[in-house]
Amino acid sequence: MINRRAERIGRALVLLVSAFLITDGFIQIVSPPFLVAALTHIGFPPQAGPAIAVVTLTCALLLAARATAPFGALLTTAFLGGAICAHVRIGEIGSPPQLLCLVLGTALWGGLVLSDYRVRALLAPRRAVDGYRSEAV
Repeated sequence: MINRRAERIGRALVLLVSAFLITDGFIQIVSPPFLVAALTHIGFPPQAGPAIAVVTLTCALLLAARATAPFGALLTTAFLGGAICAHVRIGEIGSPPQLLCLVLGTALWGGLVLSDYRVRALLAPRRAVDGYRSEAV
């Protein structure tokens, strides 16, 4: 059983990740020169910033709303995975952007597990029911 304090800490983590993504989304809308250079460096066209911003902001808003946070977490995880993959593709394994994506994803899911009973129930170990086991035969 998770106590109220753990739930608040979890919710704060989820909102912190969401706030970071909202900030990142607004920066991508503006597309300052350093961002355009970074996008070009990893192989995206310079005008991709606003399109990526729409995805980022959608993930962040879904994540921020308690009712849609699990769905937002799935989309955000996919988005962060794509960002990690883009850096692997150009040989930047272990780069700061990749590490930031890993930290954000870990904080997001850790916070969601603490703050949302539905996610805890989904991720809880399953017990055999009436002798049936779902192990591979």
